[in-house]
Amino acid sequence: MENSAVVSSPAESLILVDDSDREIGAASKHACHVGEGTLHRAFSIFVFNSAGELLLQRRSADKPLWPMYWSNTCCSHPRVGETMEVATERRLDEELGLNCQLQFLYKFKYHAPYEDRGSEREFCWVYAGRCDDEPTVNVNEIAEWRYVGVADLDAALVDAPESFTPWLKLEWAELRSRFLDDLLAD
Repeated sequence: MENSAVVSSPAESLILVDDSDREIGAASKHACHVGEGTLHRAFSIFVFNSAGELLLQRRSADKPLWPMYWSNTCCSHPRVGETMEVATERRLDEELGLNCQLQFLYKFKYHAPYEDRGSEREFCWVYAGRCDDEPTVNVNEIAEWRYVGVADLDAALVDAPESFTPWLKLEWAELRSRFLDDLLAD
């Protein structure tokens, strides 16, 4: 199933943070991603099914940064005044029509430039959950999706790393080494 609701805008306000993830202001989504980028708060979600497979999405061709790259289940930004709990639930529903219990894993800071189009400069909170519901994909955000096993994702990241977003590669390495066994335990 699909939906085509418009769920984001270059004008929406994002939360600016300092190097300790303390809020210091707000700026438009566009302003946060131009040039070298401005440090802002973000989140990434990894949803596994009961078979232990990760739900991946291929970003829409309309994305200004990393269009048509494979990425984790869902990634976005909390809005000004929005808690991470509300933001992660909202975005998982907006992009995939999913509702699942999420567990906070860790947060980290990174910078990743994309060609001459801009950069991600984020303090990213990483979450994981389990869900077997069929996604209802927002076609404005996601070009395609698939479930992938752990070994298959590991192999794909070695064979074709250029096909994946930089944050997925960073987060998967950390998630894989520190959290995966607990996340997939029944």
